[in-house]
Amino acid sequence: MNQMLVGAIAMASLVVSLVFLRFWRSTGDRFFLYFALSFFLQAFGRVVLGSSAIQDEDTPLFYLIRLVAYGLILLAIIQKNSGSSKDN
Repeated sequence: MNQMLVGAIAMASLVVSLVFLRFWRSTGDRFFLYFALSFFLQAFGRVVLGSSAIQDEDTPLFYLIRLVAYGLILLAIIQKNSGSSKDN
């Protein structure tokens, strides 16, 4: 059951990543690109978790992947609100 949930979360993250990638391609706004990369990293982390022998999410690798993904979201929000992005 746990493997199925990890797979479903990975698939959902990948779909959300593709939606944000489509928005980025149509608008050219880096905000959507950062969100697409973030959700792709989260999907990648779930795939690694589901396919590895390690079934414990408390290992530093999975925390590092999430930290980078959430950092990208934070960076996108900061850049969008600061107005320093040339393609707002």
